[in-house]
Amino acid sequence: LPKTFWERSLFTKPADRDVVCHASAWDVDNKNDLRLKMCIQVRDEDFVTIHHELGHNFYQRAYNQQPYLFRNGANDGFHEAIGDAVALSITPTYLNKVGLLPQVPQESQDQEIAFLLKQGLDKIAFLPFGLLIDEWRWKVFSGEVTPANYNQAWWDLRHQYQGVAAPVPRSEQDFDPGAKYHVPANVPYARYFLAHLLEFQFHRGMCRAAGYTGPLHRCSVYGSKKAGAKLNAMLQMGQSRPWPEALEVLTGERQIDGGALMGYFAPLKRWLDEQNRGQKVGWTVPR
Repeated sequence: LPKTFWERSLFTKPADRDVVCHASAWDVDNKNDLRLKMCIQVRDEDFVTIHHELGHNFYQRAYNQQPYLFRNGANDGFHEAIGDAVALSITPTYLNKVGLLPQVPQESQDQEIAFLLKQGLDKIAFLPFGLLIDEWRWKVFSGEVTPANYNQAWWDLRHQYQGVAAPVPRSEQDFDPGAKYHVPANVPYARYFLAHLLEFQFHRGMCRAAGYTGPLHRCSVYGSKKAGAKLNAMLQMGQSRPWPEALEVLTGERQIDGGALMGYFAPLKRWLDEQNRGQKVGWTVPR
């Protein structure tokens, strides 16, 4: 991106005033004025987050030649998945190539499982939470959940999908859903649930385009012109065609497929099955 992009974007938290540090990407003029707003620290979490936000900006730049009404993601999940799909290529090999890792660690099962556990805590553990936020919200909008049981309905869903309970007693005098930024900010959330499936499908599609045939969690498409061309062809479509057609351009598939996520975490699944052999699967949470 041009130098002006970095000059206009907000990266350092101002010391003289309060600002909202929740990361976001902005297409200011529906043309070339693209900006990021986030408070960055030098750490791996922010390195991934900036990939996520830049995914929005590169998508916005790719479809800016479309008619105005088509300048958006093929569906909400696409926009949230682009940068995260690219971030899945942040492998030790990639970090070594760009000078952020002195050498590529020798592969071992312990390192592989540790890496996939870290990824799973971010990607898999999110899925039930990503689903329940809008399920709660839709029930509120439909009237099934009323103001008299806003908080109880929230914790019922947290228990059902995540197996967690409030650490201290809660009542309808509390409004715990409001602690999640996207609820008071009125930001739809099912897009993030879909994105956590799509990012692995996009990643698999780019890896195939790059000619990669190994384990999906070790794939990095860094430097692959073929993968980049396929990704850009999809991005340029914006919302001009139904989303299955956009998906097909990159992946060759017309349906959202959780199989890519399962393939990525297959070594972890095998390891967990062995570790948990004979154990009861599920949870019991005090109500």
